[in-house]
Amino acid sequence: MSAGDAFDAYATLTIGDGLVSQIPALIISIAAGIAVTKASGENKISVDLQKQIFSNVQALYVVSAVLVTFSLIPGMPVVPFLLLALATFTLAQTSKRSNLNIATDEHQEEQARLQKEMSEEPEDIESLLTIDILGLELGYGMIPLVDEEQDGELLKRIKAIRRQIAIDYGYIVPPLHIKDNLELSPGEYSITIKGIEIARNELMMGHHLAMKTGDVDEEIPGVDTVEPAFGLPAIWIAEEDEERAQFAGYTVVDLPTVLATHLTEVLKNHAFEFIGRQETQKLIDSHAKSEPKVVEELIPSLLSLGVVQKVLQNLLKELVSIRDLHTILETLADVAPITKDPDLLTEHVRQSLSRQITRQYQTPDGMLPLITMNQDLENQIATAIQDSGQGAYLGLNPNMAQAIINGIDGMMEQFTINNYQPLLLCSPLIRPHVKKLVERFIPNLVVLSHNEVAQDVRIEALGVVELSG
Repeated sequence: MSAGDAFDAYATLTIGDGLVSQIPALIISIAAGIAVTKASGENKISVDLQKQIFSNVQALYVVSAVLVTFSLIPGMPVVPFLLLALATFTLAQTSKRSNLNIATDEHQEEQARLQKEMSEEPEDIESLLTIDILGLELGYGMIPLVDEEQDGELLKRIKAIRRQIAIDYGYIVPPLHIKDNLELSPGEYSITIKGIEIARNELMMGHHLAMKTGDVDEEIPGVDTVEPAFGLPAIWIAEEDEERAQFAGYTVVDLPTVLATHLTEVLKNHAFEFIGRQETQKLIDSHAKSEPKVVEELIPSLLSLGVVQKVLQNLLKELVSIRDLHTILETLADVAPITKDPDLLTEHVRQSLSRQITRQYQTPDGMLPLITMNQDLENQIATAIQDSGQGAYLGLNPNMAQAIINGIDGMMEQFTINNYQPLLLCSPLIRPHVKKLVERFIPNLVVLSHNEVAQDVRIEALGVVELSG
């Protein structure tokens, strides 16, 4: 053997021996990797290998192509590589068909599951139809106000509000559903009725609300704002300035009080929306336990439940308490044979509740401050009342209607100066029509008829509404 041949043989054997010695190390590394991976799996190793090798068909096609390439390299064994390439290609084809069948089965199972869900869907949809009658949505910064673990006082305030409303107005406030709303600012809240936002306001966290109720000894620095319940000018002051502001003559309230006061006013102004037929039936059933005869005579013999509900709504709409159901139902039973019109029935009930209504608006010294209408003006309004067959309405000329509103609005300063509740006294015939005329423009004006003023009350006339010309 020549020296060149000997060198070639030596190089071949040396490189071959090196390659052969690496094969066991490669196999051991692969086995170790499989063992480590399998430790975190739940299936058998044969199942995992089958899924991982045959799930990716593209890899098998690539391996087959590489093996074919190897067979074309000079010096490489052609037949073994072609056989391996053919076997790998066959496995790829088989895996592809198998995966396609599995995907088809999974699709059919998914369709069956969707069909099953669709068949059960009506029950889920029905649960979504329910809306909260009364809701309170809070920004995330206000969560501590309702968290009792963080000494939140709002829940206690709400319980007290519901009790006070029941005492003052005679109806039960529906449960208040409180939830957070990330769409609101951190200090913002929203009051909803039947899913519709009624009021919204933003509080300044870590501050108190200060209002001037008269002259103050010292101006306290703060951020100007508007008190949400009554629209009064106010300022946000720092917590450490609370005592200083009180000594200076400000009225200072904390955040739970601001929100609770706003909520109370919303409940008062929208009380009539919470009295449906179901709520009316509950009130009547409760009253029937102590006075069953009047209920038996009235409903449904004389009036339907819906008419009684409408009367209660009319009373609450003008902030007249319906707690005295005895007087309300007795009056309805007396007047029902004469008329079934809810508006006329409401007027009769209001007259029966004259003592209650009068006491509601008297000053602490027993006076009833009010303004009246000129007799000629009352006659013009009475002449404009039209009967449509489905109820009466006021058919005033728009210019005259505007002049009446302007005339009444011009008298409001008399009440503001003395801090009185604005009251207008007129004849029973026109009272409901005047109220409907002015309620949109002067919502805080209370309109009373002569029959709704108790006989023993002292009246203080602040002015007379009349039209010039």
